[in-house]
Amino acid sequence: MNRKSRVTFTIALVLLVVGYWVYGKYIDTLFAPDSARKTPALTLTDGVDFIPLPTWKIFMIQFLNIAGLGPIFGAIMGAQFGTASYLWIVFGTIFAGAVHDFLSGTLSLRNRGESLPEIIGRYLGIRTKKVACVFTVLLMILVGAVFVSGPAELLAGMTPASLNVYFWVVVIFLYYILATMLPIDKIIGRIYPLFAFALLFMAVGVLVMLYVKSPALPEIWEGFGTKYEKNPIFPMMFISIACGAISGFHATQSPLMARCITNEKHCRPVFYGAMVTEGIVALIWAAAATYFFQENGIVDKVTGVAYSGAKVATDISKDWLGTFGGILAILGIVAAPITSGDTALRSARLIVADFFRVEQRSIGKRLVISIPIFLVTVGLLVYSFGDAEGFKIIWRYFAWCNQTLSVFTLWAITVYLVGARKNYWVTLVPALFMTCVCSTYLFIAPEGFSLGSEVSYAIGGGCTLVAAVWFVCWFRRVRSL
Repeated sequence: MNRKSRVTFTIALVLLVVGYWVYGKYIDTLFAPDSARKTPALTLTDGVDFIPLPTWKIFMIQFLNIAGLGPIFGAIMGAQFGTASYLWIVFGTIFAGAVHDFLSGTLSLRNRGESLPEIIGRYLGIRTKKVACVFTVLLMILVGAVFVSGPAELLAGMTPASLNVYFWVVVIFLYYILATMLPIDKIIGRIYPLFAFALLFMAVGVLVMLYVKSPALPEIWEGFGTKYEKNPIFPMMFISIACGAISGFHATQSPLMARCITNEKHCRPVFYGAMVTEGIVALIWAAAATYFFQENGIVDKVTGVAYSGAKVATDISKDWLGTFGGILAILGIVAAPITSGDTALRSARLIVADFFRVEQRSIGKRLVISIPIFLVTVGLLVYSFGDAEGFKIIWRYFAWCNQTLSVFTLWAITVYLVGARKNYWVTLVPALFMTCVCSTYLFIAPEGFSLGSEVSYAIGGGCTLVAAVWFVCWFRRVRSL
């Protein structure tokens, strides 16, 4: 490899941009935006969740909502699978993740800002809606719990000993309560654009240094580079890189912004555009991490411990961007998970409110729904700190639940497209693929049934075949009516 070895990375970067303008425009025609149609932000304004916001601010909030640490940590860990991660980030973003985010957001927009389980129930039936509601609320609570302890530990390490991890857990959780309860324009609408700018600035800085420093990166025609991860690429990489390709969590966040959009023509830049932007950020960090692992390996020679995503991101930022870059890295690593955790709990409140048809204009009714959610989240936090393996157990199941939710969403959108007599292949193919990924992962992963690869692949393929047969039978019945 030489100093010009950035061809694959550059092509991947260009494909993401072209994907937004070409495939994104095609997907937008399926939605057929109507600028004259009144949006929920205008017809259902309540001063709490349905509030008109400027498009640029909605984009920044949506980007930060769906990003979290996914496009950084997920991409860094995914880079351990070699340059195969480039392929998943590019094609996963364009043909799966951005389509998933865009259509879930626009379906919410066209249906009075409905939450994800309501959309799933509308197209997959009331029983599926009930399952999706419980599943989604639990996932949101898991996100809230997971994204408290990590930032708390980082802040405790940066501050005096008197401000220990428990102090920061309380501070962060109090912020969660405010962000969940207050109108969306009071906190989220004001601070999210700032944090989103920091995350984007850091990514752009790393991108520039990839060309200035010209590190040797493996090309796709030379193979997939060095694979450090012992687990097989399929399905592990497709679970590890979630937010940088496709993530079920995103579909829970899109309805938040569907309640703030004032013109349907803004949906493509907000929903499809935010996901492509996240894919670009993930690609940048995957490339930087690929070089980092080539130079340093995956184990810290001083401590003998495997490099964490936070360590890799901080070291790259400090080395390539200097002191200012290090500050941005810390800001991003601390702020990004917090800004996903608070909107996760806010989503949980809205999902429960939609399910039980409880209006959210009054603070009292918001409290009635939010208090049980807060208590369950606190219970998970107590468990995670009380058991040495508690946090690992919570995180272990979060990743699979996240991608499984994307399967529910993709199938619901496919049913909608069939009923609307539009091109359903755009979500059918990703739905079948993610069905295969999630079912195979369940049987092959150590936290699942931990079966052999051949058996797991056979079962995963069988589950996908059953889903395909079900769809064909349903499709024929529907079209015969």
